[in-house]
Amino acid sequence: MIYRYYSIEKLIQKGKALIIYGPRRSGKTTLLVDYLKHTTLTYKLDSGDSIELQQLLGSSDVSRIIQYAEGYDIIAIDEAQQIPHIGTGLKILVDHLPQLAIIATGSSSFDLSQQVGEPLTGRKKTVTLFPFAQIELAKHYNAFELQQRMDEFMIFGSYPEVVIAKSRKEKIRILTELVNSYLLKDVLSMERIKGSKQLLDMLKLLAFQVGSEVSLNEIATHVRMDVKTVGRYLDILEKGFVLKRLGGLSRNLRKEVYQKAKYYFLDMGVRNALIAQFNPISSRNDLGALFENFVLMERWKYNEYTQRVGASYFWRTYDGQEIDLVEERSGKLFGYEIKSSAKARSVAPKDWVSTYSNGRYKVITPKNYLSFIGVK
Repeated sequence: MIYRYYSIEKLIQKGKALIIYGPRRSGKTTLLVDYLKHTTLTYKLDSGDSIELQQLLGSSDVSRIIQYAEGYDIIAIDEAQQIPHIGTGLKILVDHLPQLAIIATGSSSFDLSQQVGEPLTGRKKTVTLFPFAQIELAKHYNAFELQQRMDEFMIFGSYPEVVIAKSRKEKIRILTELVNSYLLKDVLSMERIKGSKQLLDMLKLLAFQVGSEVSLNEIATHVRMDVKTVGRYLDILEKGFVLKRLGGLSRNLRKEVYQKAKYYFLDMGVRNALIAQFNPISSRNDLGALFENFVLMERWKYNEYTQRVGASYFWRTYDGQEIDLVEERSGKLFGYEIKSSAKARSVAPKDWVSTYSNGRYKVITPKNYLSFIGVK
């Protein structure tokens, strides 16, 4: 077992539901099964794929649902998003069996959050499990070893199966299967999306635009969809744990760009699998985009896991001054420029300095990125 940041033992509570979101194959089931294997509490583990369980928890039949759970300390449901009206079913368990702890995992944040949100208000705790974060892998590799493997993470990403795979060929096979058979399955099932080819074409376009502002009109023209549909698909891809949106910061300058957004891939291996690019770093011309995407997503995972509260943006002016990441925390702005060259100069843009006099500025490079993403 590779260490995960979350400990179910520390998260579960009697009389509440623990909801664990995350993309497919990110390790939710492994985390759940490992916890249950070691607990001394009595438990029942079921899958949302079970038609019988779907009918039971979706029925709102209070007496039958109570009978299903009686005598157990924990009810655990994997792939809970498959159960219609799962929120109502879990609410019945929480309300009528206050000594019961509930764990539900789901690979679709959109479906599961819609179904459990309102019924379980005040009755749940939610966490998101991502592919391995560097702060998790730091329990198994020291800082030197993580830096030595940075190229590997930028090419193949950090899905658990990929990280433990022994060969390059096996990593590529797993990622190809992940993209084609698992990852997009949730996305395509959301809101009955039928344009799978258009969706893939759009993702490939975004893969080549990592670190650049995205024009919805341009994408719509290329994939032959209307702009509103492109916007809806992007929203669903973010809720389906494929993309992460970064909006522009604008507070004081008329020449600040803020109407467009940038999109990054949650996992680098998925990005590279979409465009079939697994070449070594030494022979690539997209190193800057790879490093930027990798660092930003690791920073995001670090902030999510450690519950660092704040908003994130990019900053750019129409005359080309830019900062890759701006974090706003406690009313203060922190600007970070991400450069793949260890020799990058640490000079803040002049308009950043003059406009945000209290704003901080720092350049993140392969020399100092580990501390930026929480690895000490």
